[in-house]
Amino acid sequence: MAESKVRKQAAEKLKRKRLAETAEQRAANARLAPAGRNWVPKVFVPVGLLGVAWMVVYNLAGQDIGFMRAIGDWNVAIALILIVVGFSGMTLWK
Repeated sequence: MAESKVRKQAAEKLKRKRLAETAEQRAANARLAPAGRNWVPKVFVPVGLLGVAWMVVYNLAGQDIGFMRAIGDWNVAIALILIVVGFSGMTLWK
């Protein structure tokens, strides 16, 4: 037995409604997650490199630089924190 016209129209109407809802959800998600994350490498690569540079400067000339000599072994902690922040920040990059 063939389906009635009313049934076919109801199915089409339901399909259009679901498509519209899906489009609305995508639009809402696009507003919540703005554009790209192009800023991530511009911020976190220099932070990681700053940590490496801090470690190198401390090991090569740390005794000749006043504030580095004053904080002593905390220089290693500062450098490692900067490196870890750089690596962990890169997980945000898509």
